[in-house]
Amino acid sequence: MAKIEKIVLSYSGGLDTSIILKWLQETYGCEVVTFTADLGQGEELEPARAKAEMSGVKDIRIIDLREEFVSDFVFPMLRANALYEGQYLLGSSIARPLIAKHLVGIAREVGAHAIAHGATGKGNDQVRFELAVNALDPSIKIIAPWRQWNIRSRMQLLEYAEKHHIPVPSDKRGEAPFSIDANLLHTSTEGKILENPAEVAPDHVYQRTVDPVDAPDTPEIITIGFERGDPVSVNGKSMTPAALLTELNGLGGRHGIGRLDLVENRFIGMKSRGIYETPGGTILLTAHRGIESITLDRAAAHLKDEIMPRYAELIYNGFWFAPEREMLQALIDQSQTFVSGEVTLRLYKGSASVISRASPLSLYSADLVTFEESAIAYDHHDAEGFIRLNGLRLRSWAARNGR
Repeated sequence: MAKIEKIVLSYSGGLDTSIILKWLQETYGCEVVTFTADLGQGEELEPARAKAEMSGVKDIRIIDLREEFVSDFVFPMLRANALYEGQYLLGSSIARPLIAKHLVGIAREVGAHAIAHGATGKGNDQVRFELAVNALDPSIKIIAPWRQWNIRSRMQLLEYAEKHHIPVPSDKRGEAPFSIDANLLHTSTEGKILENPAEVAPDHVYQRTVDPVDAPDTPEIITIGFERGDPVSVNGKSMTPAALLTELNGLGGRHGIGRLDLVENRFIGMKSRGIYETPGGTILLTAHRGIESITLDRAAAHLKDEIMPRYAELIYNGFWFAPEREMLQALIDQSQTFVSGEVTLRLYKGSASVISRASPLSLYSADLVTFEESAIAYDHHDAEGFIRLNGLRLRSWAARNGR
C-alpha cells in the first residue's frame, strides 16, 4: 500500500477527535490537516484551533458553513416534508454530506490522499460520511480509527489521553458522557440513562427548549413567508436562510416546541434511543405543509406524501449524493413552483399550529366550497354519476359475495 503523505481530519476539538488526531500522527507519521465545520452548533470554535495548534497542526481549517447548510441541504429537505420513520427531522443525517463535501474539497486542494472521521463503528455517521466520499471522489482513502485501533472502552480512551497529555474535561471522567450532536437544525443526545428506553429522560438533557409545561402561558402569533417552497421571511422581515432558522429556533425554544424522544432503527441494524430538539425545523415543517395545502394540486400533494418516506430514508442512510435522491429532489422541486405565500401560526406550550394561510397562487376557491349560493357553476346532480361510477366495482363485488 502506498504511503499516506497527508490526511484531512474532520475535527471538532472534542475528546474523541483530539485523540484521533494524535493517533493519526503516530500511526501514519504524516501531516494532518484539521477541518472544523461551523454548522451553527452554538459552540466557540476557536478552542478547536488552539488544541490543533498544541498538537502541531500547521494547516487548520475552520469554515462557516451555516448559510450553505440551511440553503443547500436543510431547505431542499424541508421542501419534501421529510421525516424518518414518521417523526425524525434528520438533523444529524443532513449535516454529514455537507461535511464530507468539504473534506473532499480540502483534500483535493492540499493534495491529501486520505480523509479521517471520528464516527464509531456502531453508528450511522460512518456510513453517511463514507458513502458521500464514495460518490464525490472514490480515489480518496477513508480512515475510520474507531474501526482500526485497539481502543475498545471509554476507560482506554481516557488512559490514552492521559498518556499523551491530551486535556480531558472533568465531565468526561468516569461514567461515559452523553453523546451530543448539534447544528443549526437540531440537537441530539444519546447514551447514559437514555440507553434504557424505559427510563424517563432527565430534564437536563434538553438544551434548546424549555419544558412545555414551563413555557409562556400566552400564545405567540408569527407569520412565515414562502417563495417556491422555501421560507424567506418571519413577520414580514426578509432573512437569509441561516438567520431565519436561527430566529425560529429562538421562538420555538422559548415555547417548548420540537422535542422528540425517539427509538429509531439505525441503518446498520440496531435500535437506538435519542432525544432530539428541532424547534425551528418543527415550525417550518408545520408552516410548509400549511402553504402547500392551498397551493398544491391534490394528486401532486399525495404523490409527494407517497415518496417522502423513501426520500427521508435515503438521507438517513447516507445517500444524499446518490442518483435516486437527486431524481426525487428534481420531482420535489418541480412541485414547489407555485408554493408561495404566507402562513400564520400560533406557538403555545410545545405546539406550532397553523391558524391561517394565504397565497396569490392559491387553488382554494371559496365560491366552489361555500354552502351558500355560488357564483361558479356547479351542478350537484353531477355527483350522482360520479358516485355511481366509483361504486360500480363495489356493487359487483357485493353481488358476487352474496350481499
